[in-house]
Amino acid sequence: MGSLRLRQLKEKIQLKGDEEEHEQVDSWSNRDLIPLPPSRRTWGWFHFFGYWTLNSLNVSNWQTPNTFLSYGLSVGQSMMVIVVGKLLVTFFSTLIAWCGLRWHIGFTVQNRYTWGLRGSYIPLLQRILLNFIWCAIQCWNGGRLIAVCITAIWPSFAKMHNTLPSSMPTTTYQFVGFVLFWVLSVPFLFVRPEKFRLPFLITSIYCGLGMLSMMIWSLSVAKGVGPLWTTGQTIPENSSWNLHWLEMKGINQIIGGIAAGITNGSDFSRYARSPKNYVLGTVLSAWVTGVLVSLVGLVVTAACQKIYGEVYWNPPDLLMRMMDSGEGSSKARAGVFFLAAGFALTGMFENVCGNAVAGGIDLAGLFPRYLDIRRGAILTFVAVWVCQPWQLVNKAATFVSVLSSFSVFLSPIMGVMVVDFYLLRKGRIQLSHLYRTKDTSYWFTKGVNWRAIPAWICGWAPTIGGLVVTVGGSSSPPRGLVKLYYMAFLVGFFVSGTVFYLLNWIFPYPGMGEYDEVDVYETFTPQEAASLGVVQGNEPQMLNGIDTDSEHGKLQHETIVEKTV
Repeated sequence: MGSLRLRQLKEKIQLKGDEEEHEQVDSWSNRDLIPLPPSRRTWGWFHFFGYWTLNSLNVSNWQTPNTFLSYGLSVGQSMMVIVVGKLLVTFFSTLIAWCGLRWHIGFTVQNRYTWGLRGSYIPLLQRILLNFIWCAIQCWNGGRLIAVCITAIWPSFAKMHNTLPSSMPTTTYQFVGFVLFWVLSVPFLFVRPEKFRLPFLITSIYCGLGMLSMMIWSLSVAKGVGPLWTTGQTIPENSSWNLHWLEMKGINQIIGGIAAGITNGSDFSRYARSPKNYVLGTVLSAWVTGVLVSLVGLVVTAACQKIYGEVYWNPPDLLMRMMDSGEGSSKARAGVFFLAAGFALTGMFENVCGNAVAGGIDLAGLFPRYLDIRRGAILTFVAVWVCQPWQLVNKAATFVSVLSSFSVFLSPIMGVMVVDFYLLRKGRIQLSHLYRTKDTSYWFTKGVNWRAIPAWICGWAPTIGGLVVTVGGSSSPPRGLVKLYYMAFLVGFFVSGTVFYLLNWIFPYPGMGEYDEVDVYETFTPQEAASLGVVQGNEPQMLNGIDTDSEHGKLQHETIVEKTV
């Protein structure tokens, strides 16, 4: 009886798919994992502009210049690092996302032809772990903005009595803001990626205007910028690091900070109507908007230094100061409310899009029978409570530092992905082989391509020592280790890519560079099929010299399709 009920429950919660749309549900496939058909590719250039704008219009990007000024760099040097870093982010994100633009599959499936169907769980599990933890941390940080909004309405909220036990490293004030941010974010989980245009439009305009308003107000009140704007180079003469190494450290930090988003770029690029839409939206936002937000943050902070006599890099702290912790005028509190709400709204959708939805796609790759994007996103959001961000942010500072440096492990994954797709496979893959374990080129050895594992390890092995001594706060760390760590992203990317290429050259395997000659999943438009040399299954064509208009040709054509499927 128990086994019968369990079987009935499994059948009830198992996903269903439209077989006519090739949405088969099994251990490797469901509707959100198959190559996207043209009908679901709805993203134009503004979608990608909005996607990257979410990453730009946030608190961490606003604070970026502070990090480099604290290294001793001048304002001009700090902005130069930001310009170069954002340009490299744009380049690497486009490089990784091209597979999704060409073949319309996401990161979850993309890794199957590189790591093997079972081996793909290695990068997948890393991404899932990051999605869980970053989703939790962003919910906590967003909660601070919600707390500012509440204080703007009810000033007494900021002075409320702490009712939480001393064992919890937080206060009731912070915890209430976190809970409300989490609850208000939940409705976004039910918006499918195909329908993201409106949220992108609202959040981009709202937060963008809010940031510009802060800059105009601060410059108007201060009648110019403060001394922070003219900060020159302050690297001590006895510093063990010269200007160029500090700039390299900054560039590596910018790329590493968004490495998780770069790695799974195909999850969203596959929704593009055309590659030019992705490129245009990414360049305009990831690079241009990203640099402008950092510049606005620097201008506002410098002007507010002149107004308040202190430097406020963190927007929640600055907003509280602007309304005197709720004791300011009603006009000041109203202005702060709308500004904080803009930051919070952007933070909500950025978290849902960049962490929850991305986590949903990755979880769907682990349990395709039972999890799609929506269910996986909900599960990722529920995991926020398991991660307990109040412990991570307020107590485990070292853990958060390690998490921020996780690009040490992600950049080698990217290096392997790029070399495999561009150099080894020449941009060609067999889509139908990505969803089965028999008669496939991507099963390798018991489902694992062993070549990817040592290549990945060789990428992070040289830089892990620098991560350990840096996070550990060693007073005199070995310079060689630290230098490698300052170049961790580039070292990991190129070392792993090179090793993977050599291993495939020494130990080649069949099927490299082959592709399906028939559009099995009806993925491509006629123009795409023609450029790829793929025959669309619903059109009479010449296939390997076979005239599919003839009866004999049709029989041969059907045989080829059956073998491909």
